[in-house]
Amino acid sequence: MNDSTNARQGADPGRGGEGTGPPEGAAPDEGAVRKAVTASAMGNCIEWFDFGVFSAGVMTSIVGTVFFPEDASGSATLRSFALVAAAFLARPFGGMFFGPLGDRLGRKRVLAATIILMSGSTFVIGVLPGYATIGLAAPLLLLGVRLVQGFSTGGEYGGAATMIAEYAPTNRRGFYGAFLEFGTLGGYIMGAGLVLLIDLLLSEDAMQSWGWRIPFLIALPLGAVGLYVRTRIEDTPTFQHMEAEGRKAQSPLRETVEHHWRTILNLIGIVILLNVAVYTLLTFMPSYLVDFLDMDDTSSQLTTIGVEAAMMVVILPLGALSDRIGRKPLLIAAAVGFLVLSWPAFALMQTHDPAGVVVGYAIIGGLLVMMLAVIGATFPAMFPTKVRYGAFAIGYNISTSLFGGTAAVLVGSLIDATGSNSVPAYYLMIVALVALLPIIKIRETAGVPIERAGEEDAPEPVGSGARRS
Repeated sequence: MNDSTNARQGADPGRGGEGTGPPEGAAPDEGAVRKAVTASAMGNCIEWFDFGVFSAGVMTSIVGTVFFPEDASGSATLRSFALVAAAFLARPFGGMFFGPLGDRLGRKRVLAATIILMSGSTFVIGVLPGYATIGLAAPLLLLGVRLVQGFSTGGEYGGAATMIAEYAPTNRRGFYGAFLEFGTLGGYIMGAGLVLLIDLLLSEDAMQSWGWRIPFLIALPLGAVGLYVRTRIEDTPTFQHMEAEGRKAQSPLRETVEHHWRTILNLIGIVILLNVAVYTLLTFMPSYLVDFLDMDDTSSQLTTIGVEAAMMVVILPLGALSDRIGRKPLLIAAAVGFLVLSWPAFALMQTHDPAGVVVGYAIIGGLLVMMLAVIGATFPAMFPTKVRYGAFAIGYNISTSLFGGTAAVLVGSLIDATGSNSVPAYYLMIVALVALLPIIKIRETAGVPIERAGEEDAPEPVGSGARRS
């Protein structure tokens, strides 16, 4: 292996101890990288398949009706969103449990467990009896399943991102990291598209009585495929090398909290914007278009799916662009864009003109995809290898629990209380302002070998635009 190859794969043969990269010959080939990327993206796909199903306009109404009594407080849609928010209560606990476990046992084993729990929980929703059959036990069982789902999801995302980042060649980490959110968008489209198809094919009575269960049941075979793919890969070369050298943290959770809390706070600040944008766009907007802008269910779903499909087209090129110019320029552009363009985008949607709705929705989607394209490469590189999984999972899920899962309920309730359909825009503008400071403060990591990323003496980033601030 020549020097240029060492640089590409992140090896640093002249440095011992903490910063040593994988030994010569240990770097994965292109086929191994593709398998790791596929295995990681599958989990995100399954997670967001569930969100695509659960947040579809027709589905929120059905779930909120099937599992609750007729005289329950709040609309059926808000009851469904409350169940979405409830799952997020368990996510930080999942992050604190699975994250440090992944730093101790390895990324592969933990990710096998989380994909089983995620897909199994979604499947169980499809077989749960409703309120008419078992009364109050129905919403309680559904709540329990959602909490299990949130707990498992808390360990999924950080591990999947870490898996890709530790497998990807240094100079293509942005490109491969973008596949993680490619899986997010693909899963959402699959879920929302399946609900739309079933709704179009079945009568209203059939959809209400049994048709709504079909998308949830499909999660189980999806999970089986994901589990099979994950069992066919090795753990990351970075983790294996650290393990062979005996450099694993004795207590990953304690070391994470004691030594990396400042970086975790920066991560939380960035994820506030990311998740408010994600859960506003992907879980709240289909119902927003129907309930507040008087769009029919089919048009709402087609608009949402169309914007998501367009985001899938551009996300990989944007990830590749970040390998050349750095992650921070795209993150800063997205934050400034949300601050300046959120209100005009929602004003366009409120014209009720179909073209205005699509353009306004596309503006928000375009800003979001700039973030989605780079977070898979950015967030894992904020932390050193021995605490990477846990630190990422803890910070990400605390922020997601507080600000992501509550976005739909909060925004919907504020619209009801104020009568203003511009509430989502104001919320996005506020969180964009909050996120700007941590985005500016974090180190640029494009071109920094993942084995050295997150360390105090990490090398300077490389590339024309990738300079440390």
